Amino acid sequence: MEFKSPVYNIISVPIEKIRANNYNPNAVAPPEMKLLYESIKADGYTMPIVCYYDKAEDTYIIVDGFHRYRIMQEHEDIYEREHGMLPVSVIDKTLDQRMASTVRHNRARGTHNVELMSNIVKELHELGRSDAWISRHLGMDKDEILRLKQITGLAALFKDVNYGKAWKPAEDSE
Repeated sequence: MEFKSPVYNIISVPIEKIRANNYNPNAVAPPEMKLLYESIKADGYTMPIVCYYDKAEDTYIIVDGFHRYRIMQEHEDIYEREHGMLPVSVIDKTLDQRMASTVRHNRARGTHNVELMSNIVKELHELGRSDAWISRHLGMDKDEILRLKQITGLAALFKDVNYGKAWKPAEDSE
């Protein structure tokens, strides 16, 4: 079967059926949010919101595009102009793959909240993902993963790490 990018199947979804995910580490400062609003006001939605469709809940969970979603939530003029509908591109991936996708989308554009990034590393670890998997899928080097693990302060994140002796006590010569 030939791969077809999700962007070729954009659907129009009522904003009421769209939910934020609980792991997005991306933060946008107020000046950039104002600029995003002005951009959407002037140009319309030029990029779809990337979502996962939860059949059981009949909702769309955001993977990428949370701030574009927020613009419609917070600005009645945009909501009315768009008739409460957002363009959505649907991906069908597991939670760990969606987390990785969110991080890849965000890292390609800007900065992250360090605490939230460390929580993603923690959650991926708890889902059974190795440091090598996290490195490969989130575009992080081993030192960055280590720093993020240290922020969470959870010993469980280091359970598979082999430690060497950092120093050896000097023997008394007396």
